[in-house]
Amino acid sequence: MIRRLSTILAAAAVAFVPLAASAQISAGTELSGTIDQSIDSKSAVVGQRFTMSNVHSQDNNINGATIYGHVDSVRAAGQGRSAQISLALDKLRTRSGGSYALDGRVVAAQENTKSNAVNEAGGAVAGMIVGNILGKKLGTNAGGLLGAAGGYIYAKNAKQNVTIPANSAVTVQVIRARRQAGR
Repeated sequence: MIRRLSTILAAAAVAFVPLAASAQISAGTELSGTIDQSIDSKSAVVGQRFTMSNVHSQDNNINGATIYGHVDSVRAAGQGRSAQISLALDKLRTRSGGSYALDGRVVAAQENTKSNAVNEAGGAVAGMIVGNILGKKLGTNAGGLLGAAGGYIYAKNAKQNVTIPANSAVTVQVIRARRQAGR
């Protein structure tokens, strides 16, 4: 009786393993991991590849996976133009070797943006100097104040590039994951 029960349990366990290995990843699943490369809006190019390591789901059904993706769009910062980086997710490879075509969106990522305070102060000082020079030629003492305000506003509008540093945490939400056979 015990031997027969252990045989049934062993058969059930063996039958269950392929089901777990071929389980689908449902839409809405959040996966978190660390990005392996630094991506900077100043130097990144569309199509640039990246990987995320140590990827896991919140319920830990997925653990130790890798996500492969690429830069979908990028815009460097400029005068009056904020920097942007958009990442596309291509594939998820589980630790057990399962592979999924992945469509998802980044819901959280560490982004570093350099402070613009030094530029703003420098712009105000440069504007004040230029304003003083022009004000004296025009016979007014208000040139420095107006120049400082103009320089500050100009510098304030000069946006900074954004960087997603290597080894920073990234969380993505699955829109669709389709199991790929034999890859």
